[in-house]
Amino acid sequence: MTDSKPNAPSGDTDVARLVVEQNLASQEDVDQCLALSAKNNQTFAGTLVQQGVVTERQMQRIRARLEESRQGTQIPGYQLLGRLGAGAMATVFKARQISLDREVAIKVLSRKLSENKDYVERFYKEGRAAGKLNHGNIAQAFDVGEASGYHYFVMEFVDGYSLFDEMEQRRGKPFSESHALRVIIQVAKALEHAHIQGLIHRDVKPKNIMITRQGDVKLVDLGLARPANDDAAAKAEAGRAFGTPYYISPEQIRGEVDIDFRADIYSLGATLYHLVTGRVPFEGATPVAVMQKHLKETLVPPDHINTKLSAGLGEVVETMMAKERRRRYGSTADLLIDLEAIAAGNSPPQAHKHITADVLSGLGTESKSTPSPADTVELPAPTDHWKLYALILAAGLAVSVLVNIILLLK
Repeated sequence: MTDSKPNAPSGDTDVARLVVEQNLASQEDVDQCLALSAKNNQTFAGTLVQQGVVTERQMQRIRARLEESRQGTQIPGYQLLGRLGAGAMATVFKARQISLDREVAIKVLSRKLSENKDYVERFYKEGRAAGKLNHGNIAQAFDVGEASGYHYFVMEFVDGYSLFDEMEQRRGKPFSESHALRVIIQVAKALEHAHIQGLIHRDVKPKNIMITRQGDVKLVDLGLARPANDDAAAKAEAGRAFGTPYYISPEQIRGEVDIDFRADIYSLGATLYHLVTGRVPFEGATPVAVMQKHLKETLVPPDHINTKLSAGLGEVVETMMAKERRRRYGSTADLLIDLEAIAAGNSPPQAHKHITADVLSGLGTESKSTPSPADTVELPAPTDHWKLYALILAAGLAVSVLVNIILLLK
């Protein structure tokens, strides 16, 4: 045994402890690597890998375990139970709130991003936004704060799985219409509540929809949520596309300032499309290519892909995903009327109104909204119709007279 172990840095000691606890190496091997790293002025972790005591992948797992342990112990009042997942901005842990003896989820902003004021402010905005919402289909927010340099957000722990996980298990097999509607209706109710509170989610997608073990649906992750009346934030984000390419609305792609609830309706429509067809609405080699299709390519109706779907569901999805938001639903409440109508086996009344209104807007001569050139169809005036009919009739008579003259000459 060497005498280098007592003098090892605390981080190296923690690594050594985990390597031995997980039976990756003997205590003697670990001590030899500690001594070797000190002698050669190398990192202990690097020496372990270099000497073949552990693999690079095993070392990555050890580092992750240590990071979890440090973050958990530095958030007072909570006992860390394990990691649930990680994203570009933060890591989510399952924990126990000691005072109330309940399981919670704790989202911890990465240490690197904690040095960026913009990311920290966005993180706290998410917590404040979620704190305004109280609905059975939205994961509840409990607390937000900072401890020992770590910014954290405590929320309801959803014991279940994401809609994305369920879709992955199905390997592209479409959901039944009834199954998809059960999920989407609950998400629409969550969005209706958020929209009434003046909040737009801006990142509705399968990964942000959780299903509990009892089958209840919870909308999570308000990381991109923004109050509809936050003009300062809107101007700061102008020209930048926030959202997920497969489900993002055209106006978000364009970076428009006045994003409203209809962006969420579009994204929910894209999610519903994916559920019932087994594929995303638009595919491309790159995120930019996908977003270009959201802007310009005509949507193939879902009932043309999955012929088992009702025509009503196809109408609803097409209304939800209209490229011009004025052609989408006028409120989330209107959308719910149609979704529940289809679920009951009826036609969607609101979608029919939109289709009728679109037809009439093309015929009206005093329409308040001017259709875009791509939507404009030039129709002849009523008087032109009679002139056209008269010309056709005269031409027909002339041909008939000419034929008769030819026959007489014979």
